[in-house]
Amino acid sequence: MNRLSINKHSGAFSPFIVTLIMALVFLTISRVFMSIWHFNRVDNANGWIEIILSGLRIDIATLSYIFIIPALVTCLGINQKYFNRVWNFIIRAWVSLALWLLVFMEIVTPSFILEYDVRPNRLFVEYLIYPSELTKMLFSGYKIEILIALVVSLLTLYFAWKYSIIFTVNKMLLPLYWRPLILIIVLLMGVMGARSSFGHRPLNPAMVAFSVDPLINDLTLNSTYSMLFAVKQLKSEDDAFEYYEFMTSKEIILEIRESTNLNINEYQSSEHPTQAFHKATYNGAKKNLVILLQESLGARYVGGLGGLPLTPNIDKLMKEGWNFTNIYATGTRSVRGIEAIITGFSPTPARSVVKLGKSQNSFFSIADVLKKNGYHTQFIYGGESHFDNMKSFFLGNGFIDMQDFPTFKNPNYVGSWGASDEDLYDKAHDQFNQLHEQQEPFFSLVFTSSNHTPFDYPDGKIELYNQPKETRENAAKYSDFALGKFFKKAKQSKYWSDTIFLVVADHDSRAYGDQLVPIKHFHIPAVIVGKGIEHHSDDRLVSQIDLPQTLLSLIGIDSKNPMIGHDLTKEIQGNKLRAMMQFYKNFAWMDERGEVVILQPEKRPAQFFYNRVSEALESSQIKDIKLINRARANALWGSLAYKNNYYQTSQ
Repeated sequence: MNRLSINKHSGAFSPFIVTLIMALVFLTISRVFMSIWHFNRVDNANGWIEIILSGLRIDIATLSYIFIIPALVTCLGINQKYFNRVWNFIIRAWVSLALWLLVFMEIVTPSFILEYDVRPNRLFVEYLIYPSELTKMLFSGYKIEILIALVVSLLTLYFAWKYSIIFTVNKMLLPLYWRPLILIIVLLMGVMGARSSFGHRPLNPAMVAFSVDPLINDLTLNSTYSMLFAVKQLKSEDDAFEYYEFMTSKEIILEIRESTNLNINEYQSSEHPTQAFHKATYNGAKKNLVILLQESLGARYVGGLGGLPLTPNIDKLMKEGWNFTNIYATGTRSVRGIEAIITGFSPTPARSVVKLGKSQNSFFSIADVLKKNGYHTQFIYGGESHFDNMKSFFLGNGFIDMQDFPTFKNPNYVGSWGASDEDLYDKAHDQFNQLHEQQEPFFSLVFTSSNHTPFDYPDGKIELYNQPKETRENAAKYSDFALGKFFKKAKQSKYWSDTIFLVVADHDSRAYGDQLVPIKHFHIPAVIVGKGIEHHSDDRLVSQIDLPQTLLSLIGIDSKNPMIGHDLTKEIQGNKLRAMMQFYKNFAWMDERGEVVILQPEKRPAQFFYNRVSEALESSQIKDIKLINRARANALWGSLAYKNNYYQTSQ
């Protein structure tokens, strides 16, 4: 087909159509070859179809992002000689550079995989920030790879530029009367292609993750998409050092170590400053662990904590088990609660580690500890597990089994967030019975969703607390009803006798108020129940980050871990008890006395007293420098640990 016939059939959009086809073919071939390279891993994951189909979806999204702007400008084509000449040049440069980038990133990928076992990601981007070190590294160990990448990519650039003229000269301009319609069509196609989803969130790596093998999940991506996604993530990784008063790393580590309940000489690693051996209190046969994470259930909705009379079943559990009356969430989002309860990681001004790039693999979690101890580790959720990047984070850090909405068979009620809490607990009960019959110890994180706006739940289940039906109060009452049904069955099951259950909220439903940190909205319920757990009310000041350390101790798992939370099965010095709360960019540190230090961006630390009766902050007459320094260190610790890879899984 000659130049004129091509333009006749594809017109003004011929550069994009041809480039799109060429890019899709090339990226698919690259993905197939890399899959064949890792044949056994792909085969073990049953990933051939998933990699190809999801890969095509990723490629279309990538190309939609690349070409949506020039395609829209092309729709406006001006019938003016000099404009068209300039625009033709821009299009040629655009498609040539796009092809060069796609080819270059795929060519360098095998070397990166050999080194890091994943596609180019944020680490690749971080290296680009340090050109001197990067150059030294490349020329010392990757001379051949560099040569191949440069030759192939430059040849791509050369031929793309040379032959792109075929698709740009003598382009047919769009008729004026068709331009508005075509503009709308192109815009819709571009946006739909880029989002690749009709859901709440556009396409992201978590949506196409399906394996516990990080590389297999990465093969569904292309390296350009992987790199650009990493760049996007870097922009959102706020650093506490940019907001709060500076402390040296040495000062931070010393304060952190002294704030734990361990002897300072128990910390011996410079590579992992908080890593220590933790001996479990319970020394019997290892027990199963189930965490029932309650969506948006603040203490104000829990009758047993002085809140509204909405939770008779949780109130009953509080009278049966180990009830924490004075526990505080670390944040206001589900991923922050997951971060604290699953990893014991302290909060930062950045997004939760569930969503950050460097924590997607080999980041410490109790799931990984338990997997290494022979446990079946699973996440059970009535919605889509890729939401908030949960699926990707879990699969990369110890969880091997994702039981989310697609795995539910004929749920009785499906709301905006997926299957109802009743369906969720039915699923969990079936899973626990099955795992018990297989004599396989298990750890399950069960995450509810009915108590989340817009508060969808089935009719006729509860007596409404207020009107209309879809309120926070009614949804909380329904969620408690579903929990009660589950425990009625669980107590009669065979797995009950060897399982420890934690019922805990991820956060309050809404944190608001006129205070720097609305502490009362961080107060949440938490109760541990199970055979052998004696009832007592624990009034000590507790943080969410204390729970994972405590749970490992309760089920008989010794571990070497970097968690700074307390093992609450042991006596804790009163001056070590504290809660830490992240409220947007503000960080609050509260001690057992009610003394509170609040850190704000670019401001001096402020000290208050938290009146538990009025649930309000009052001006404090105390200026405790030691307390302020401890608060500063803990506010900075998370960012320091994340940046320096201090919070890695123990090998």
